[in-house]
Amino acid sequence: MSVPVPQPIELAVLGGSGFYDMPGLAAIEEIAVNTPFGKPSDVIRVGTLEGVRVAFLARHGRRHTLLPSELPQRANFWALKSLEVQRVLAVSAVGSLREDYRPGELVVPDQIIDRTRGGRAATFFGEGVVAHVAFGDPFSDVMRQSVIAAAAAAGAGAHDGGSYIVIEGPAFGTRAESELYRSWGASIVGMTALPEAKLAREAELPYALLAAVTDYDSWHAGHDAVDAATVFTVLRKNVELSREVVRAFVAALPDVSACPAVTALDAALVTPPAAIPGMALERLAPILRRRLEAKR
Repeated sequence: MSVPVPQPIELAVLGGSGFYDMPGLAAIEEIAVNTPFGKPSDVIRVGTLEGVRVAFLARHGRRHTLLPSELPQRANFWALKSLEVQRVLAVSAVGSLREDYRPGELVVPDQIIDRTRGGRAATFFGEGVVAHVAFGDPFSDVMRQSVIAAAAAAGAGAHDGGSYIVIEGPAFGTRAESELYRSWGASIVGMTALPEAKLAREAELPYALLAAVTDYDSWHAGHDAVDAATVFTVLRKNVELSREVVRAFVAALPDVSACPAVTALDAALVTPPAAIPGMALERLAPILRRRLEAKR
């Protein structure tokens, strides 16, 4: 179902709100991938950046036509896995729940709290295949540390760690919700890290997230309640900074071979391979390929 490429792609970058292309990406090939889960958010643009083979996908589409709850995340990650992507760096706009995480600054979170409503397809499995991935640490630590180093190299710096509250959207949260999340010790709030992080883990793709703070959500007494106009004003300033961090990250890609994510299905797949229905094997071909080949 996928269009083959001649060699693995070292990194996929998922561009969030405002981050619709990757300047500097050379020798670009646009690849449309049909998946069992529908079409991805947009065509996947594959090229070279800093001498590295990189894929770029605009998470919301290049014209920002998809709500967070409408994102075809299973199609996105199935497509990336079918193209032999090796690791994924997501870039997202978020609100801050902390005084010291200021608008215009960057955060590399280490945890996630799910406040979506259960309507987003969050697993590749089911329909004859059972797997339960370990998700205690949703981000690759080696990737996270490399993103933090890249932010420093880009002259920006990034806050190390924090819990990302994922809300359903598309409305921003109430003041009461914002205060609730602060009482939990959460650091940032956004709408897209789930099911993205879960699907990355099921696809055995080391994954990290660079969060660009656009606002103080609705809790801060010294700021007006968040709205889209406020967010996008700050967002425009954040996008170029995020691109510089991505370039620095690409220039010093971390070795992820020892990352637990790359063998996540070894302990997760419950259904014996011999019992997996043929249709499921076809549907999950790129997701299960390494796991099934290891058992041969």
